[in-house]
This record gives sequence, structure tokens and C-alpha cells, in this order.
Amino acid sequence: MTDHVFIDEAPEAGPATTALNTGKPVQTAVAGPWQLVWAKFSRNKVAVASGVIILMLFLVGLFAEFLAPTLPDMSRPQFTNAPPQELRLFATQADGSQQFQLHVTGYTMSVDLASLRRSYVIDENQVVPVGFLVKGAPYKLWGLFALDTHLFGPLNPGDTMYLLGTDKLGRDLLSRLIHGTRISMSIGLIGVGISLLLGVALGAVSGFYGGWVDMVVQRIIEVISSMPTIPLWLGLAAAIPLTWSPLSVYFIITLIVSLFGWTGLAREVRGRFFALRSEDFVTAARLDGSSERRLIFRHILPSLTSHILAVVTLALPTMIVAETALSFLGIGLKAPIVSWGVLLQEAQNVRTIANAPWLLIWPSGAVVLTVLAYNFLGDGLRDAADPYES
Repeated sequence: MTDHVFIDEAPEAGPATTALNTGKPVQTAVAGPWQLVWAKFSRNKVAVASGVIILMLFLVGLFAEFLAPTLPDMSRPQFTNAPPQELRLFATQADGSQQFQLHVTGYTMSVDLASLRRSYVIDENQVVPVGFLVKGAPYKLWGLFALDTHLFGPLNPGDTMYLLGTDKLGRDLLSRLIHGTRISMSIGLIGVGISLLLGVALGAVSGFYGGWVDMVVQRIIEVISSMPTIPLWLGLAAAIPLTWSPLSVYFIITLIVSLFGWTGLAREVRGRFFALRSEDFVTAARLDGSSERRLIFRHILPSLTSHILAVVTLALPTMIVAETALSFLGIGLKAPIVSWGVLLQEAQNVRTIANAPWLLIWPSGAVVLTVLAYNFLGDGLRDAADPYES
């Protein structure tokens, strides 16, 4: 008789034989490159705040007509170089009580007969109510939509509200500063776009192919870099015909500024291409049959993302400062175009700075704020573009 042996096939208890819980799907946390970049960038609070400031400046330039209390060229000669008016929240009533009312106080102007100098005194009895979405001077938003609604301003369009003061023609400085934001911010964006295109394209071609191509490109860069910038700007600005429209002059100045800003980026991109074109991943892609175009745009250029971001964010304020300097010297943009550099033209003498310091403080403050914001944003983007670097 054969003996039967029975084997207990029940699994042993323990972590090695514990059955998997198949009722819930297993989720794996996977973060893509852009998610890593955003996660690292969002931890840099200064860079995030700078990005918000830059975004707000572009929005101000985009909706300048709506945001400005009045038109930039609307003048009132009786309020020449008038000081800023204080925006107040509470108004004193007849019985002496305080009531919430957004307002500014009016001016009382007097003239010194000996020096013929105007002086303004705040008149507490002149209360100018201020509101939001008020009717004002008609304008065309983006040159397309005829509107007369402004974000804020005096409830009576005939009243005065100069929160940042006026210039020598009695024009509202706040409205001119808002309209100047559009020109100054866009000229930097367009100029850097042209410089980025030229610098990356010529630098990549020079570094990737080498040989006579590299020699020609480098000689062109050396010739452009050896030219004295200020005399060349003076000559090119003097060559612009006086009959050209302000818009044409704007684009020519943008082109002039951008033509001298791409040489540094081109040399840096060339050097990086020289170093990367012999790397193992480029050799592997070449042996895999990748075309030269794919090698450049798919394999090498993405490796330069952090460097290009840093260069671009540093070049943007450089373009803005260049336009401001040209316009300040009188060889850039001119009236009736309104930019921060054009506004600073009125603060070229000591008398204006002494009598109306707001004409220097606010336009120069806008330039300083924009340059600092771009620099902090560039630092944050440069660090975030290398999310795997500790």
C-alpha cells in the first residue's frame, strides 16, 4: 500500500510572502523637466516677485490708454510744474466729522512778481472726488476701439488730479509714465528678440561647423565689436530723415540697438558648441543617423537653456537702458513718442531738478525697478533651468 504524503501549500507568513493588495492601483510620482523647473523657480520668492512685477509692467503697457487718467499730450499751461497731489481716503464734512471719500485737494497758485516764479499751495477747501471706471478723455484702445472710460480719475473730467505732478507744459506725469511703459518695455523685448535670433543662429553655426564659416563669423563679430558705440549711434540717428513718422523712427532705433547686442551671445554660444559637439551624447546621436539640424536644435541647444535664459534676462534691461540713454541724449526717440528716456529729457538741467524733482524721480525710478526685476528674474530662471543641480 502506497503512503500518501500531503503537503501544506499555504504561504508562509512574513513580509516575503505577503500577498499584494491589487484592489488599489499603484501610483508612481513622476515629474517632468518643466515641473522640476517650476518647482525650483517657485521656491525663489525674490524671482517670483520680480516675475510678477515684470508681468504687471507689460500689462500696464498693453492697457495704457485705459489705465492712464488722461491723455499723455493733454496740457494745461496754468498748472506748469505743479507738484503731486496727495490721494486721501477721508474728507472732512461741514460738521467736522470724517467721511470716507476718495479725493485729492486742489491747488492755489501764486506768482512771485520779482522772480516770476510760480508757487502752489494746497487748498483744503477744494475737494476733487476721485472714482474708478470714470468717464474721461476719449481714446482708441490699441487704435481699434473708441472708448472714454478710464480705470480711475476725477469724477468730473474738468477737475485736476496730478498724483505724480506735471511737466513744464502742464501735462500729467502719471499718464505719460504709463504710456511710456509701453514703448520702453516693448523696445527691449523686440530688440532682445532680434539679438537672440542673430546671436544663437550665428554662434551655433560658427561653433558647430568651424573652419572658414567660423572664421567669417568671428571676423564680422570683431569688426562690429571694435566700432565705438556712441559715435556710431549719433551717426545713425542723424541719418534718420526728419520726415519719417514717429513709428518708423521707433523701429529704426530698435534695430540700431539690437544690431550691437548679439555679438557677446554669439561668442558664448560658439564656445559652448565647440565644447559640446565632441561629447558622447552628440557622437551617439550622430552615429544613430541624426541630421545636423537635429543635432543642433534637438541635442546641443537644449543643453544651453540655462545660459541663454541668463543672457536674455540680462540683455533685456540693457536694451531698456540703451534706449533710455539714447533718448536722454536726444539721439533716440523724440516727441510726440512717449518713453522713459523721453521723459528724462526734461530733467537735464539743475533748475528743473531743483523746482520739479518728480520729473527725475519717477521716470528714473521706473527704469531702476525694471532693471532690478529683470536681474532677479534672470537669476531665478538660470538656477531653475538646472533642476537636477543641487
